[in-house]
Amino acid sequence: MAATALYASSIPVKASTNSAKLHSYSFSRSHFTAPNPGNLLSSPLSLRASKTTPLSALPSVSAASAATTALETDQAPAGVSATPSKALPFRVGHGFDLHRLEPGYPLIIGGINIPHERGCEAHSDGDVLLHCVVDAILGALGLPDIGQIFPDSDPKWKGAPSSVFIKEAVRLMHKAGYDLGNLDATLILQRPKLSPHKEAIRANLSELLGADPTVVNLKAKTHEKVDSLGENRSIAAHTVVLLMRK
Repeated sequence: MAATALYASSIPVKASTNSAKLHSYSFSRSHFTAPNPGNLLSSPLSLRASKTTPLSALPSVSAASAATTALETDQAPAGVSATPSKALPFRVGHGFDLHRLEPGYPLIIGGINIPHERGCEAHSDGDVLLHCVVDAILGALGLPDIGQIFPDSDPKWKGAPSSVFIKEAVRLMHKAGYDLGNLDATLILQRPKLSPHKEAIRANLSELLGADPTVVNLKAKTHEKVDSLGENRSIAAHTVVLLMRK
């Protein structure tokens, strides 16, 4: 049935080709969501036969009231919610992180200390991979990012191992009713070469996630000596996760 302007009080429709009798149809309130006269195709509308009821007589439905309620959790820091607003069969999340590389700091990637003359300057241990994975999981769940849940303005996270953050993300994932389907991560840095350390990083990441190593993939790329990444002044990571409903 073609969409009709919301401000019309009723829609006359012929009952059949053999009868001139008209029936009025009105919107079913149970299917009425967030009125948007400019674009009816954006929201599914349902019509049912009934007495003609002017739309002005219907209670107003605002976008805020139509929206799902905020996510809720018992123990997550900073009042973070644990349950996604919609129980989908799967959810996808993307994470990104970047840190400056400075002398005098350890270079920790995926919980593994990598020998290098520079390390990540950060409030916590600066683990760019774990931060990125945490953001990917939180993003898939529709939750705030790592900086909101574990703010660098809070002294209790000063120097904290990033394993704390990823364990909390995994807890929230399970509480929301999801398991990790698979994870694909890409590290971007000019130096050091990660080939000798990739398996150790992947194994530790799999353990932290409680996942089979076969569903955790890790790639490393240089930045072809371009900008801060290519000049060994920073390190970055991208991560995509697929969460599957239990």
